[in-house]
Amino acid sequence: MARLLAYAAFGGAEGVVGSADLGVRALSSPAAAVQIRTGACAIINRAAGAEYQAYAARLPTADQVPIAATGVSARSDLIVARIENPYSYGETWPNPSDPKVGPYVHTRVISGVPKTTTSVRQVRPSDSAVALARIDIPANTSSITQAMITDLRSMVSPRRARKLFTSFPESESTLTSSDDKWHNWPGAARWNVSVPPWATEVNLVTTFAGFKFSRDDVFAAMQHSFIGKLGEDTTIDDDQGKGNRRSTIVVADSLYVPANMRGTVQPLFIQTYMHKPERGAVTVDAATSIIADVEFVEAPDQDGF
Repeated sequence: MARLLAYAAFGGAEGVVGSADLGVRALSSPAAAVQIRTGACAIINRAAGAEYQAYAARLPTADQVPIAATGVSARSDLIVARIENPYSYGETWPNPSDPKVGPYVHTRVISGVPKTTTSVRQVRPSDSAVALARIDIPANTSSITQAMITDLRSMVSPRRARKLFTSFPESESTLTSSDDKWHNWPGAARWNVSVPPWATEVNLVTTFAGFKFSRDDVFAAMQHSFIGKLGEDTTIDDDQGKGNRRSTIVVADSLYVPANMRGTVQPLFIQTYMHKPERGAVTVDAATSIIADVEFVEAPDQDGF
């Protein structure tokens, strides 16, 4: 009954509970071991006849797991959190020394897996386990560095928060090709955004409807500025001559949210670059609508790795 309730509470999903939970990292002085951060997870019971059952597991103190050295060939090892319950039907795990306290959940190393492995299901489909990381170890190596570790955690119930920010310019604002520099323009595309304390990623989509081109051909770029980062450039290439014309421009990015930005209020705005030698102009005015779609996501956190 307890495992049924756990299954229902987790919605039939499995993975880590918090974004930093059970992260696998190299030791501060690389050696033949890795450390597993504290945290909690949900694990589906895959024993025979155990449909609609899950385990809730917790690692209260960091765990250090030895990793065997490689010889003349490279090797990949999978780090998992695994339930070893000898009392489930068909399971052959050994009895713990103390049946009352276990332990019944362990950090295990499944050695010699394919380098493409991303899930326990690919190598041991009947295990009640979740993948935490894969370690790709070069030949003749005994010390594990962070660069060898690929995070494979998923979250059992990630949080998301999405909000639309809009702006409708009341007056005309124009930017022309003049100095080959980035400008914080248009000023109407600026909002103060609250960053949730749990957010690790943010997806940004800003749309300019009724964006005006005039005077001559336009070759420009736009990018987001948010949480102390600049997004990727979106190129604007308009070769329609000197007449007035309007178009829709979309600028999109996915950014990692650093820990020091979580739980703060940060300005979101757009920067625009007008390339020479084109001599056109871009304008936002009363016929322009600016919409910023901001979605925060909770995902396994890499901060501190």
